[in-house]
Amino acid sequence: MARGPLDDEAMAQLFLAARTYNSWSDRSPDESMIRRLYELAASGPTAANANPARFVFITGAAGRERLRPHINPGNLDKTMTAPCCVIVAYDTKFYELMPQLFPSRDFKPVFEGKDALIEDLARRSSTLQGAYLILAARALGLDTGPMSGFNQETLERDFFPDGRWKANFLCNIGYGTDEGLYPRNPRLDFEQACRIV
Repeated sequence: MARGPLDDEAMAQLFLAARTYNSWSDRSPDESMIRRLYELAASGPTAANANPARFVFITGAAGRERLRPHINPGNLDKTMTAPCCVIVAYDTKFYELMPQLFPSRDFKPVFEGKDALIEDLARRSSTLQGAYLILAARALGLDTGPMSGFNQETLERDFFPDGRWKANFLCNIGYGTDEGLYPRNPRLDFEQACRIV
């Protein structure tokens, strides 16, 4: 496969013109789109190919109502009207699946019983996977609205009562509208944020 830079239109769709959406059209991604979205997001690299992220795609009215009590007031309207809200979570026992994901090495003893190491890898790599999800959604022509702003404790008690999965962040997904779209905020200049050593 020949590789080169994406064209300006693709760059704009993924990064430069992409926004965090607060309002949504009635159009919803169907199950085949959600499956494709996961397939793309799962392709990105994670530490030791651990793939600790777990995604709960909430697409129906009943699921949104279940989510409602866990959302902070400032995020409630945009989440209740989003056609899909994804709980981006991570599996605290991700290492149990590593024989499938990294068959050439036995990683289970590296992680088993080491809570700090598990938390560090799972949170970092699931955050990466959540970012891949955002870019995959944009690549498929969807809009996103990632956010914190929820009660992690009550959400986990409701959705993950066995305690194995932990919530990282939420991401609304659908086809955004310009209603309630804020002007794009500035970013740091290269000199403020970067060093070349």
